[in-house]
Order: sequence, then C-alpha cells, then structure tokens
Amino acid sequence: MDHPKVRSLIHDLPAAAADEITEILARGRGVRIERIVSFGHRSPEGFWYDQEEAEWVAVLAGRGAVQFEGEAEPVELGPGEAVLIPARTRHRVDWTAEDEPTVWLAVFFEE
Repeated sequence: MDHPKVRSLIHDLPAAAADEITEILARGRGVRIERIVSFGHRSPEGFWYDQEEAEWVAVLAGRGAVQFEGEAEPVELGPGEAVLIPARTRHRVDWTAEDEPTVWLAVFFEE
C-alpha cells in the first residue's frame, strides 16, 4: 500500500518551463535538499556559481554536465551518478538533456 507521505522524485514532473524548476524538499540546521528539474537548460554564458555551501548533486533521471572553472572538460552525469562540489568552487551547468527532463537531487551543507 502506498503511504500518503511518499512521493516520487522522478514521476509526475512539472511541465517544461523557461527556467529550471527548483523545489526545496527539506531543510534543517546547516543543510538544504532540493530537487531541480531541467529541460535543456544551461547556465548563462559567463555565469559561475560560487556558493558558500558545499553541494552534493546527483542525477536521478536524464543527463547533464557540470563545468568547473579551470578544467578543460565538463563532468558528465547520468542517472545514479553524483559529484561533490566543495564550497567556493566556481562551477556552472554546461548542458542538460534537451530530449528528456533532467532531475537533479542537490544537497547543500556547511563544510
């Protein structure tokens, strides 16, 4: 039997939008968990995230790539793959799949 508080992170996704769709799933002292749904999105040209928090991010569905400043090639991620981004590490979303939604699970935390 399905429990009423259980929800799927990869089914019943929101419709494609002009911007990525970010939803905070949980938060606590020094930690935040988000689901991000991308539809062919990428960071704007020249834009870099430079966060005070560390971020562990996994792809649950779809595919995408994260570019780290100073690295020649982006890190490509598919379902079940994750990468840890230390705080103050400049990075950007290089690309996400255009033919299917990409669902990211991101955990932000203080180091």
